[in-house]
Amino acid sequence: MRPKLKVKTTRKKGRGVFANRKIKKGEIIEVAPVIVLSRREAKTLNDLPLSSHCYQWGNNREKTALVLGFGCLYNHSYDPNATYRHRFEKQEIVFRALKDIRCGEEITHNYNGDPKSQAPIKFTKNSWWFVQQGKHRK
Repeated sequence: MRPKLKVKTTRKKGRGVFANRKIKKGEIIEVAPVIVLSRREAKTLNDLPLSSHCYQWGNNREKTALVLGFGCLYNHSYDPNATYRHRFEKQEIVFRALKDIRCGEEITHNYNGDPKSQAPIKFTKNSWWFVQQGKHRK
């Protein structure tokens, strides 16, 4: 069976994740494990490229999680074709198709957590996670 995903280089965003076959609306794209870090541990990532692969974590966003798998390479879009949901107890993030995704199409999600959010995305220089302006989805 053909693998569902592949990584390719994009013109504007660096690397991204692309469908290697058709993915149907509602289908789970990936269940990505995470490594959960305390604020103190996460601050050590400030000046490393790894910091851009982190998500706010926990009911009160008191921790951060470094996502593994393809999860660290999905790019942002205000018109995403995927969404994600945190599973705190299982230490994983589930990425799911919002609509049918064609073979060869890049898979994107809204970094705000809410697929409809148009809030600006900010990466701060000494921040160990991106600032989410929208509502956090559990």
